[in-house]
Amino acid sequence: MSMTRGCLLCIKITMFIFNLIFWLGGCGILGVGVWLAVTQGKFATLSVSFPSLSAASLFMVTGSIIMVVGFIGCLGAVTEHRCLLLTFFVILLIIFLLEMVSMALFFTYTEQFHNYAQDDLKKGLQLYNTTGNLGLTNAWDIVQTEFRCCGVKNASDWLESKDSVPHTCCAEHSPACKSNPSLWWHDACYNKVRKWVETNIRSVGIFGICILVVQVFGLIFSMLMYCQVVKAEKYYE
Repeated sequence: MSMTRGCLLCIKITMFIFNLIFWLGGCGILGVGVWLAVTQGKFATLSVSFPSLSAASLFMVTGSIIMVVGFIGCLGAVTEHRCLLLTFFVILLIIFLLEMVSMALFFTYTEQFHNYAQDDLKKGLQLYNTTGNLGLTNAWDIVQTEFRCCGVKNASDWLESKDSVPHTCCAEHSPACKSNPSLWWHDACYNKVRKWVETNIRSVGIFGICILVVQVFGLIFSMLMYCQVVKAEKYYE
C-alpha cells in the first residue's frame, strides 16, 4: 500500500505542477488578448460571417478556457477528487478531439476553405467605410498598407463593391491616385497573406505540436491519478 501511496503522491505533484504551468499559460494568453483589445480599440476582423473572430477575442477565449481547465486540474490534483479528475480528463479529451477533427477537415477541404474565405472577404468590402463598421475598415486599411496589396483577388474587387478603391490601395498618395490604376498596388491581399502564413507555418506547427503534446501528457497524468485514487479508496474500504 505504501508503494501505491508513493505513486499517487508522485503523480499528484507532477499533475499539480503541470496544471499550474498550464493555468499560468492561460493567464498569459488572456493577458495578451486583453492588451490587444485595449490597444486595438475597435480593430476587428475582416470576416462578415464571423464578426467576433478577431485576434483579441481568440486570445481571450483561448486563455479563459485554458485557465478553467488548468484550475480544475490543479483542484483535482490537490483534493484527489475522482469527479474533478474525471471532469478534467473529459474536458481535455473533448478539446483534443475537436482539434484533431478541425485539422483533418481543414487539410481535407483546403481548397473549399480558401474559396469560402475569399467570398466572405469580398462580401465584407461592401461594408468598408460604413457606419458601425470602423473595425472592418481599419482592418482592411492595415492589411493593405502592411502587405502592399489591394482587394481580395485584385483591385477590381473594390470596384465591384464601391465606386473607387480606398486610399490604402495607393502606392503613392496623391489626389489622382484613386482614378489612376497605375498607382495602385497590383498584388492580391489574400495571396500575400496566405504566402506570409505559409512562410511562418513551421513556427505555428511547432507551437501546435507542443500544445498537443502537453494535452496528451495532461490526459495521461489525470487518468493515472484517477486510477491510483480509485485503487487507494478500494484498499481503505
